[in-house]
Amino acid sequence: METIRLRLDVSYDGADFSGWAAQPGRRTVAGVLTEAFGRLVDAPLGLTVAGRTDTGVHATGQVCHVDLPLESWADLEGSLLRRLAALMPPDARVRAITPVPASFDARFSATFRRYEYRVADTPWGPEPLRRHDTLGWVRPLELERLNAAAAGLVGENDYAAYCKRKEHATTVRAITRLDWRRDPDGVCVATVQADAFCQSMVRSLVGAMLTVGDGRREPSWPRKLLTLRERSSEVTVAPANGLTLIAVGYPEEAEYAARADATRRMRA
Repeated sequence: METIRLRLDVSYDGADFSGWAAQPGRRTVAGVLTEAFGRLVDAPLGLTVAGRTDTGVHATGQVCHVDLPLESWADLEGSLLRRLAALMPPDARVRAITPVPASFDARFSATFRRYEYRVADTPWGPEPLRRHDTLGWVRPLELERLNAAAAGLVGENDYAAYCKRKEHATTVRAITRLDWRRDPDGVCVATVQADAFCQSMVRSLVGAMLTVGDGRREPSWPRKLLTLRERSSEVTVAPANGLTLIAVGYPEEAEYAARADATRRMRA
């Protein structure tokens, strides 16, 4: 069966999802997306995603790909986006559908993932309309201390202290950006970008930096943990609701395959 590969740009409010990956008896983003496709296409579908977000984590810039029968694409090309909007729940949206070469791999061709984590340290907590994507923090945070801690975590390092280790998988990652800002609404926002992340890595990094920002730890402490080769029991994983995947980067089209091959070798 001849197929065409499609890139899907996806957004979702993760509050009522048990993460991205399909799980029996649980509501997941991949599950509702596959169900919607199944009502339009009479063929087995497999979704490959850039990053499997955990339960409660949101996305405004998630990317996945799917191989659709060419015959189905010919029938749906002009209406697929609109039809998916009608079939999917309001807390998950496909924002764009783009034909891509078969060499494109949403997961392995990616050059970076970028997340933001929102924290409200106001005495009254997050604004009600932002309660799903903003963590309330009861202690005042100092931006200078947060950024001092963040600076020590940038670079290529073994982040075993901040990861849930998987057997035969490396915990070496390259963080290219990690910084904090305070938005006009007073919310502190961390931006972190890396080639890839281990499970719970971003929330663990945020959890460590927050204890620096509120004065309980010194700015040098998060970096000192990088000497460890196993997860640190001193690091508290920040709650999922503050975290949003905002962007996934890819190389030029001619480099899709090479990037995917290089990533597979590195992850192995």
